[in-house]
Amino acid sequence: MPELLAPAGNFEKLKAALLYGADAVYFAGDKFGMRAAAGNFSTEELAEAVRYCHKRGKKAYITVNTFPHEDEYAGLEKYLVSIKSVSPDAIIAGDDGVIELTKEIAPEIPIHLSTQTSTVSSAVCRAKFKSGIKRIVLARELTLEEIRMIRKNTPPELELEVFIHGSMCVSYSGRCMLSEYFTGRDANEGLCTQPCRWHFNFAHIYEDDRQDDVLRVEQTGEGTFFFSSKDLCMIEHIPELIEAGIDCFKIEGRMKSAYYTAVTSNAYRMAIDAYSGGPEKYKYDPAWLKELESVSHREYDTGFFFERPGKDAKLTKTPGYVREKSYLAVVKKGAPAGELALIEQRNKLSLGDTAEIISPGQVGRVFEVNELYDADMNSIKSIPHPKMEAYVRLPFDAKEGDIIRA
Repeated sequence: MPELLAPAGNFEKLKAALLYGADAVYFAGDKFGMRAAAGNFSTEELAEAVRYCHKRGKKAYITVNTFPHEDEYAGLEKYLVSIKSVSPDAIIAGDDGVIELTKEIAPEIPIHLSTQTSTVSSAVCRAKFKSGIKRIVLARELTLEEIRMIRKNTPPELELEVFIHGSMCVSYSGRCMLSEYFTGRDANEGLCTQPCRWHFNFAHIYEDDRQDDVLRVEQTGEGTFFFSSKDLCMIEHIPELIEAGIDCFKIEGRMKSAYYTAVTSNAYRMAIDAYSGGPEKYKYDPAWLKELESVSHREYDTGFFFERPGKDAKLTKTPGYVREKSYLAVVKKGAPAGELALIEQRNKLSLGDTAEIISPGQVGRVFEVNELYDADMNSIKSIPHPKMEAYVRLPFDAKEGDIIRA
C-alpha cells in the first residue's frame, strides 16, 4: 500500500498526523522551507520531532525546498550540517545547488525531489534517479494516465509521490512571481502572500491582437476571483491512485490547523485501509468526503488527474474558504463509554451543546453535552477558557487524542 504523508507545520500538527494514521510527516526547520509562515521547528525541535516519529515507527522528512540566492549558501551549509545530526528519513529539495550540497554534507540522507521542479516525464525521472534521487514528487499538472505511463517507464526502485489533497496553485508547480511583484515577498523563498486569492476588480481581459478572445471574469459582491484555484480532493478515487503504482500519497497543508491535519489523515487512512482489505471488497464511503468537508477548504475538485483545465474550469466560483467545523476540545485522558473523560478546551463548550467526537479510524459520532465538571469535580455550565481542563461524560469510548467538534 502507498505511504500516507501528512503535513506538520508544528509539533501539535505532527502528533495529530501520526495519531490519525499518517505513515510519515513532512516539516521544515526555521530556514529554507517553502512555508516560512508555518510554525516550523528549531534545530532542537527538529531532533525531537524525528525521535518522536521514529519511536512510533513513522518517518520524518525535512523540507529544504526554497531556491537560495548566492549570499545564502554559507547559512545553508551550516543548516544542512545541523539537519545531518538529527538523521531524518529524507530531505525534500528542488534546487540543484541545495541537492549537490546535501550530497556532500549528508550523503547518507536520501533526497526526495520537490514538486517545485515540475517533473512531468519519465525521462527526467530516470535522469534524476541516476543522479541519486530516491523519490520524485511529481508535478501537480499531470493526469492520472500520464502518471501511469511514468510509473511504467521508470525503475521500480524509484519512488513516486503525488499530491492527493489540498491547495492548488494557479502557477505551474507553484513557481509564482505574483507575491514578489505585489508585496516584495518571494514565493519561491517560502514567503508567498497568496495574491492569487485576493479580491480583484475588473470586468474583462483580452490581448490587443485577440480582442475577440475575451477571458470571462465573474465578479460578485465579494469581489473577483480570477486566479484562485479550487482545492484538490481525491478521496473518491483511491483505487485508481493505488492501481497507478504511486508510492506515496501526499496531503498539502502545513499552514492549516491541527484539526485539518487529523481529519484529512484520518479520512485517507480509512480509505486506504479499506482498499488494502482486498480490492474486490472495497466500497467507497461517502462519510469520508463528509469528514473532508468539515475542514477549511475551497471548492473541491480532482485537479488535473482526469482532465486538462479550460480557461477557468479549475477556478473557484465562490469567494474564500468553506470554514471548518469548530474544534472544541481534545481528550487528554480517555474513558469507557458512559464514564467521565478529561478534555482540554480549544473553543467554548457548553452544557446542552450538540457535538461530535472523532477517533482514529472512525468518522464523527454525534452526542449531546449533558454533564460538565471542573478539575475539582464541581458541576459547571461551560468551558470558556483556552486550554481549560474539564470532565465530560461521553456515550462512546474515548481515548487520548480524540477530538470533540461542533
